[in-house]
Amino acid sequence: MDLLQPGSRALRRGRVSQHERIYHVTTATHGRRRLFADLAAGRCVVRALRAAESELTVHTLAFVVMPDHLHWLFVLRRALLPVVVGQVKGRAARDAGRVLGIAGPIWQHGYHDHALRTDESLVATGRYIIGNPLRAGLVQRIGDYPLWDCVWIDEDRLP
Repeated sequence: MDLLQPGSRALRRGRVSQHERIYHVTTATHGRRRLFADLAAGRCVVRALRAAESELTVHTLAFVVMPDHLHWLFVLRRALLPVVVGQVKGRAARDAGRVLGIAGPIWQHGYHDHALRTDESLVATGRYIIGNPLRAGLVQRIGDYPLWDCVWIDEDRLP
């Protein structure tokens, strides 16, 4: 058994939740299906992220919803990391499942998280996250991709 497969216990070993800590979370769709290539389904994920923000459990710094996974950079405000991620995945799954007509699982179990250290560049991490659609060849300009946001980048000023 691969100890680092998605959802494995090895991903949870050593996981801690620290308020005011910055986390980069990555989670994939069940079977890496390209469910969020459907714009309406992808917007369900964005709404779930915005709900976490409005409930003051996180402050989102950057995210991108890719066709088969999510990258999310945020400051954990209240609640525990697994609770926040579980709520976002649950909301998004419920709403995207309705949009797509899927009754089964939307997300893989588990997620990968990385707590940023003080010496890591937040802006570089944010740029890495939102650069995913460019590297995947989905768009020529990040401004053309509809499912992202980053507090350091003004979409209106993109080339």
